[in-house]
Amino acid sequence: LLIISLSIIFFTLIVILLTLFFYFSKKKNSFLIEQMKSKHYFQSELVKTRIEIKDQTLSEISKELHDNIGQILSVAIMQLNLFLQDENKIVKPKELNNLKDIIANALDEIRILSRIINKENTLQCNFIEAIQLDLDKIKKLKKIKCILNWDGISPQIHFEHELFIYRIFQEAIHNSLKHSHSETFEITIQTSKDHFLLTLTDFGIGYNTNELSTGSGLNNMKLRAQLIGASVDIHSNNNGTSIKLIYPLTTNHEDYQ
Repeated sequence: LLIISLSIIFFTLIVILLTLFFYFSKKKNSFLIEQMKSKHYFQSELVKTRIEIKDQTLSEISKELHDNIGQILSVAIMQLNLFLQDENKIVKPKELNNLKDIIANALDEIRILSRIINKENTLQCNFIEAIQLDLDKIKKLKKIKCILNWDGISPQIHFEHELFIYRIFQEAIHNSLKHSHSETFEITIQTSKDHFLLTLTDFGIGYNTNELSTGSGLNNMKLRAQLIGASVDIHSNNNGTSIKLIYPLTTNHEDYQ
């Protein structure tokens, strides 16, 4: 009887151990599968972000060529045609100086175009410089005042995460330009021991964030922030809108890659 009892206990223990083994193996496999899915999703969103940045860059190049360089060179050609139509006309120094200024302006625009084309290289060096480039372009093309407050500290952030942060900035500025009707934008960039903070503030009419959450980029901003372990807070009223990105520097961001 004792032997039978011990056999039953032993058999029961084996069954329990096998059950626990298969249970934890299944849990481990499920965890690994979820981790693989998470990494795959992160990489797919990273590719999507790269494509969006490239598309935005191509759009900026096209606009720069059509709206600025093309128009400036057209004016220069018209001026030259006026000189060529009358062979006996004596060209005054003032007229030549005007033509020289037009061509110099075209060269300045080409330099801006070159910076836009090299934006991805700029991003690889310093995404804050890419933000400055965008603000300079907005000031010039849209005649909007952009104030950049930066403490001068460049945070140590993984390049892939910098791409997400930069794209969040682009979507934030796009939303404000589209909906706020503000003539002034203020961007604050701060880095402390614990976190990196980027705040975009406009002084426009504000907007209902719930109504604009679908298709306006607000959801994309929050989703991208979550993918890199950051957060986005949006506050809007009839005095303007504040969009704040908080990226913790103390978190192990290897889990968000």
